[in-house]
Amino acid sequence: MARVCFLLKVRQDRIAEYRERHETVWPEMLRALSESGWHNYSLFLRDDGLLVGYLETEDFAAVQAAMAATEVNARWQAEMADFFEALDGARPDEAMKPLTEVFHLV
Repeated sequence: MARVCFLLKVRQDRIAEYRERHETVWPEMLRALSESGWHNYSLFLRDDGLLVGYLETEDFAAVQAAMAATEVNARWQAEMADFFEALDGARPDEAMKPLTEVFHLV
């Protein structure tokens, strides 16, 4: 199982709403993530908008592609895109670039 960590930046003026949106993630979105192979998925948000995502999966590219093929993900990404800085025209899920792991204590 691979561990994947990524960073995004939430707009300062949208942080409170971003937190609220994640208190009630759509059940069909949660189901799609689980069925697509996203495991132990967490988001951490710093007060300045730095968002750290973490998940475990067998194949990150494959689970991204599986989610991209779902209708619920298209709706979610469209609704969430305006929350982020510096996407350069990409959807939020397309801007999740894994960080390189340099240390792991088992």
